[in-house]
Amino acid sequence: MKLVGGWWLVARGWFMVRGGLMVRGCVVVLLVTTIAHAAVPPNHRNFVACPIVRDTATVPCWLAEYEGQLYFLTLQTDVSAPVNPPWLGHRVLVEGVVSEEPNICGGKVLKPVVLSVLPELDATCNTILPAEERYNLTFEPPRPPGPSGGRLAFGNPAPRGSTVATPGPRTITLQYGFDGTVVFRHAQALQQILEAAQRSKAARVEVVGYRAAVLLSNGTTMTEKAGIGRGRAEQVVQLLKDAGLTSVEYRVSSQDAPAPDGVDDDAFRRVEVTVR
Repeated sequence: MKLVGGWWLVARGWFMVRGGLMVRGCVVVLLVTTIAHAAVPPNHRNFVACPIVRDTATVPCWLAEYEGQLYFLTLQTDVSAPVNPPWLGHRVLVEGVVSEEPNICGGKVLKPVVLSVLPELDATCNTILPAEERYNLTFEPPRPPGPSGGRLAFGNPAPRGSTVATPGPRTITLQYGFDGTVVFRHAQALQQILEAAQRSKAARVEVVGYRAAVLLSNGTTMTEKAGIGRGRAEQVVQLLKDAGLTSVEYRVSSQDAPAPDGVDDDAFRRVEVTVR
């Protein structure tokens, strides 16, 4: 018996089919229902690779190679940037869409792109390419070199008073890297939750953490570690308590996200906080 293109081919002999009927013949061909695996759209690239640093006259570029093609990921910036650069010594999960923009630093541009540094050390991820005049950037880096002026915790990146109390519950979402927990870029969302609860004199805060998976371009699926959804939710609750929000009732739960489709799998790596 052999499956070819969704058809079962039975070479010879008796074969039992549904309803108990017996069919005999040299070759019997039966159509069966098969589960088709989702395929990543052609313009998406989801892969794991070692990041590559290319030096330039202005600011270093971060690249990654997949199936012989070099892709531009981001520039070397600080924690306030929309896309934080990966790390040498670690592989990175890249989830992006191939852009029509001109190549940068010799790599096809992925935009938008989501980067998740994987926690395991990988000593082979140590490639630094020298500066070449043909790859020098023709634009300025996002900000001058030097320490970041951003806040690292409950800073208040938004102007004071920008959170307006509105009737009814309010839900604020925190997005995460693969297997990730709270990092610097979550400060603004945490501040919004804190202010919304304080201004509305909230009685209850519901926190739902999600565990998700990602469909890679090679057809395989990566799933986050067990318990990560609950862990994310509990971490958010602890941070809010540490910031002084102790007068509310916290309700914590977790869920597994739907099966990945390779399009926006990163959106399901999240915590939803509803202030009531």
